[in-house]
Amino acid sequence: MGFLLSRRWAGFFLAVIVLALASVWLGNWQFNRLDERRADNRRITQNLHAPPAPVSAVLAVGRGARVADEWRKVTASGTWDDKATVVVRYRTRNEMAGIDVVTPLVTSNGTAVLVDRGWMSSGNNGSTRPSTPAPTRGTVTVTGYVRVNATGDATTVDGLSVRAISSTTIGKVVSHPLYGGFLLLTSQAPKATHGLGAPELPEIDDGPHFFYGLQWWFFGLLAVVGFCYLAYDEYQQRRTPKAASESAEGPAVDREHHAVHE
Repeated sequence: MGFLLSRRWAGFFLAVIVLALASVWLGNWQFNRLDERRADNRRITQNLHAPPAPVSAVLAVGRGARVADEWRKVTASGTWDDKATVVVRYRTRNEMAGIDVVTPLVTSNGTAVLVDRGWMSSGNNGSTRPSTPAPTRGTVTVTGYVRVNATGDATTVDGLSVRAISSTTIGKVVSHPLYGGFLLLTSQAPKATHGLGAPELPEIDDGPHFFYGLQWWFFGLLAVVGFCYLAYDEYQQRRTPKAASESAEGPAVDREHHAVHE
């Protein structure tokens, strides 16, 4: 087995060790993500089933919505500011292009909360802002799920159009102070004259992390087993010529010994 100390096999062995350790680490990382997802699922499920709270008890001006409050139901009363309606582009449902319609609801104290009123089918050519249905006039009471602000360049407002919702960036083009975060509308009283598509709820499942973790561990085990097999195969190939050589030499020695005795 001395061949294992050669430069080629030593390098091969180190590569296998690195691959195996990396596979174990990646597998553990996937299982840690599974634990995080399950914790998120428990929080979301608890929030989804919690009774609605007043918007002022959950959201605040100058502070983004907290992750711990996401998918919590809140209620708010006020009037819609349709002039400040923002469309969210590239929202596809059932393979159909469309937009989300986001309108500030101005409460009695002058503070507004962004409300995603729902989805509607629309072309996403990006050149023109689609027309949106007018919201209900007068005072309305809405109930919606709390969502945290999106981040990045997608939240930039261009002609009352965005690709992701953030009260921070939309607040710059709205004349009212805004609660942090936004709501996904679930119900309104009185009911809206023009209905929009209902919000999509999060998927409460474990995702692919468990099987990804097993796959990474399997890859690590496969690397170790493969190395052991190749090393054994190399040992057998080196041993076979030696055994054949000893077998071939044996009869010749016996014939020489026999001739001496004669």
